[in-house]
Amino acid sequence: MSLAIKVENIAKAYQLGQFDSGSLSGDLKRWWALKRGKEDPFLKIGESNDRTIKGKGNIIWSLKNIDFEIQRGEAIGIIGRNGAGKSTLLKILSQVTTPTSGSLKISGRAASLLEVGTGFHPELTGRENIFLNGAILGMHKHEIVKNFDEIVDFSGVERFIDTPVKRYSSGMYVRLAFAVAAHLQSEILIVDEVLAVGDAEFQKKCLGKMNQVSKNDGRTILFVSHNISAINQLCEKTILLSNGELREFAETNKVINTYLNSNFSNSTTDWSVSVNLSKKACFTNIILSKMGVNKRVFSIGETLEITFEINIQKPNENDVKTCIEIKNSDGLKIANVIDVDSNFQVTSLNPGKKKYKVKFNDLRFYPDTYYISLWCGDMTSIETYDYAEDIISFDIIDGGSLTSRTLPKIAGLLFLTPEWNEKK
Repeated sequence: MSLAIKVENIAKAYQLGQFDSGSLSGDLKRWWALKRGKEDPFLKIGESNDRTIKGKGNIIWSLKNIDFEIQRGEAIGIIGRNGAGKSTLLKILSQVTTPTSGSLKISGRAASLLEVGTGFHPELTGRENIFLNGAILGMHKHEIVKNFDEIVDFSGVERFIDTPVKRYSSGMYVRLAFAVAAHLQSEILIVDEVLAVGDAEFQKKCLGKMNQVSKNDGRTILFVSHNISAINQLCEKTILLSNGELREFAETNKVINTYLNSNFSNSTTDWSVSVNLSKKACFTNIILSKMGVNKRVFSIGETLEITFEINIQKPNENDVKTCIEIKNSDGLKIANVIDVDSNFQVTSLNPGKKKYKVKFNDLRFYPDTYYISLWCGDMTSIETYDYAEDIISFDIIDGGSLTSRTLPKIAGLLFLTPEWNEKK
């Protein structure tokens, strides 16, 4: 397997406020350093991109000390909190911007989908933009013509293909842009969180296409997403960025566990960084425990307790209903628990914070990582107030006291122990 991308000690700094050094002598020092290929001397005072603390300097390191290698045909996920440096890294890999220091080697053509309308000219039609994107990627006209019908069919915008793209919705933009990037024969496909603009059906279609071009066509995929299930489904390995630094690059399951454990400790965690006051209700924290003891790792047969808090911010005409959704590491939904199915009324009409505990007795899930999502809203009008997707995870690691044999993930979803009898 040959090398597709090699990143060596890449760093990217941004300056806040004025762009000069503040003095003529400082500007001359900066110019002379850059002229000799040296690092800007004024960047040495830069701070890490940690948004949780108030900085004092005017230089921010969006990325620092990034080293990794990606082989051809690998599908690599990139995750991290907002401001971790994910989009900056993709822009450098796409050669949209240059690193402040370090080196980058890319083998082959790279197609990028970094934001809605990337590479599109708003005055040109969808048809014209397909040919424009192909030309930018260095493709010949006959190559683009060969893939044209497949691109249009995948995007689902055939009716509007001769309409200027400035009249497209954001969803149509993304559909056509992804179809172009995925079908024109680039060796590397770089996709940012932009797929979140599309609907669920299209996102699933895109994941399937990326999986196909990676495994069947041997193309390299770099995929940034906050959708942990999508990362787990597509990527064998994942890069975790934290405050602009590479924290971990390993198998996806291992990296996701590190990420989730770093975001949510075993104690009460307020993960609503800023409460959206336009919402009628929203979740504010969640805890996983067993018999009142906070934990994230369980054995088959143990009890899982989920404690969460809802902040009802506005009076509601109908009672607020709540749902707990559980998915496995492949993104398959295996449980959808709604409060009313248990004859329990979670929340009332009146504003205020309410805390609840839901107990799952005798867990019978096979060893794997499972992801919990929380939903609240009005089921009468089917209105969503808040949806916290894949907000916390837990692991099933073994069979506990129920079995002594090794239980692999591929064995299934649920552990069942029916009654066995010999028939004579």
